[in-house]
Amino acid sequence: MKLSIVATVLLALAGTAGIAQTIPQRQINQQDRIAQGIRSGRLTPRETRALEGREMSINRQERAMRRADYGRLTRRDRVILNHRLNRTSRAIYRDKHNGFRRG
Repeated sequence: MKLSIVATVLLALAGTAGIAQTIPQRQINQQDRIAQGIRSGRLTPRETRALEGREMSINRQERAMRRADYGRLTRRDRVILNHRLNRTSRAIYRDKHNGFRRG
């Protein structure tokens, strides 16, 4: 009985640990998703350029925000970046699942 309670608690903690990703980790994950879409042929060259452009824009904005605040991101900066990352994540999903194929 104790073992099942411990296992349940560990699973619950493991499930919540993935929710709070850092901004750099989210950027890495999204780059991996784009790369996987290219490899699988699910992203067209035009979709890839648009997604990469969005990613570069977010990277530039993050660097500017860090420069403005001595290398740190404020809470507001993180909210803004997470909002943009959420929108880009949805665009990646939409482009990978829209039925268009490369080549």
